[in-house]
Amino acid sequence: MPQFELQDLIDANDQPFVVIDRDYRIVAANQRYAEAYGASSDAIAGRHCYAVSHHSTRPCHENGEHCPHQALFEDGEAVEVLHTHFHADDQPERTRIRGHLLRDANGERYLGEQLFPLEADAGTDCDAMQMVGQSPAFLSCVDNLARVADSEASILLYGESGVGKELAARFIHARSARAGSAFIVINCAAVPETLFESELFGHERGAFSGSSGLKKGLFELADGGTLFLDEVAEIPLSLQAKLLRVLESGEFRRVGGTHTLKADVRLVSATNRRLLDEVDEKRFRLDLYYRLAGIDVDLPPLRQRREDIPALAKLLLKRLAGARRACQLDAAALAALQAYEFPGNVRELRNLLQRAALTCRNGVIRAADLHLPAAAVVAVQPDAQPLAEVERAHIRALLDVHAGHRSRVAAALGITERTLYRKLKRYGLS
Repeated sequence: MPQFELQDLIDANDQPFVVIDRDYRIVAANQRYAEAYGASSDAIAGRHCYAVSHHSTRPCHENGEHCPHQALFEDGEAVEVLHTHFHADDQPERTRIRGHLLRDANGERYLGEQLFPLEADAGTDCDAMQMVGQSPAFLSCVDNLARVADSEASILLYGESGVGKELAARFIHARSARAGSAFIVINCAAVPETLFESELFGHERGAFSGSSGLKKGLFELADGGTLFLDEVAEIPLSLQAKLLRVLESGEFRRVGGTHTLKADVRLVSATNRRLLDEVDEKRFRLDLYYRLAGIDVDLPPLRQRREDIPALAKLLLKRLAGARRACQLDAAALAALQAYEFPGNVRELRNLLQRAALTCRNGVIRAADLHLPAAAVVAVQPDAQPLAEVERAHIRALLDVHAGHRSRVAAALGITERTLYRKLKRYGLS
């Protein structure tokens, strides 16, 4: 059997690849791995893997992560995991790691790690404000988004208000083959029914009263790129059939026009409602649902990634401060945030911090500065209240705090007044 140099074999791998011994020391690394961590292959050899990739002084499993090294050398398993690695400049990067069992001529075991950076080519343009986190729920979500981005299928994003559905859509676009083309957004809840067709497909001059010139619709503007339909459940039933025809044929006409136009558009949609429930209630077409939900992705709410709150809060405060010195959260304030249910998710976190940063003293935000409704702060425990009850109590408390002003309550939750009205009606608070 022919003998090969280990370095030659791993250099042939297109992905970053590293070989690690039982003592966590790097035996060999290919050029792609060395470039990612800002050193030569020779300089990396002999160093502990966790010092290079995690900038840590101890193995990742001691920090609570699922460790491929531990899985191989203690359990005999080669596993695939999601980690956050750090480049030489301390910039984080979500990475999928695939472990491989390797043996030398004497039968000694080694761990081979093949790395798949989830944000390769997309960089950090997806607004790091909400793409921050190391929790298992967050890393799993980013991994799913990276996988579906390579497809041309329509994608439906499910998530509560404020989880960052547009950021997820931008992430998908930035990693797709259409990244160099337009990314067009429409909030379906914000467009009046009478103007919806014109917004999507455009109109000719004189098509209706007030249309003084030709207007290209969003489908036309998104040709070759991605069209993001936010709050897609709000599309009027009367217009869903027209949208379906465009999705099936790629052809449409401007309002008042006679010429058939074509557009090559990748569709990403988002909703905070289960569309199949809307179908059962006769508010959404089943055939349109199947066109939109080629692949569906669930985005986790903030309460499922509480361990990400400190990093999120730190970055949000930095952005809110601009060129000024950022405010800091004291321990009690941070604990209060991590015990809070956040019905409004990251958008609500931003709103809370924005108000607290304006009212706190000496640049330190204390728990009292957050003005969290007491009724909505719950301990993290297995038998916590159902979300609907927590949300109802939270909205009721906000109504008391803001003396019934719905616009202020909607702003505090980070939702539209229209969405707030539906919630008030649902919970019997109107």
